[in-house]
Amino acid sequence: MKDDRLYFVHILDCIDHILQFTGDGKGSFLADRKTQDAVLRNLHTLSESIQRTSTDTKLNYPAVPWREIGAFRNVVVHDYLGIDLERIWDIVERDLPPLKTQIKEILDEFGK
Repeated sequence: MKDDRLYFVHILDCIDHILQFTGDGKGSFLADRKTQDAVLRNLHTLSESIQRTSTDTKLNYPAVPWREIGAFRNVVVHDYLGIDLERIWDIVERDLPPLKTQIKEILDEFGK
């Protein structure tokens, strides 16, 4: 069985990068194509890591929105022309902080 801890560490790295890239606020994010691309790439990588997490782990932590995050990967990969940057900002601002907390808690439990 693969070690999900590696995926969770990778997910936390992606979240930290995204939060760093967007630290100057929404206006800077919306105005800078490089920042948008960097954020989207890290969201893609994060969601890919979520999809590779074992089913057992996902079943043990049902509060994490596994399916929604995995589905987001398909939007980034297959519907990239339809990406709404306002929605991406909402994800960064509203969804990533609690996800970061959840992933840290899971990693803490794995360490016990």
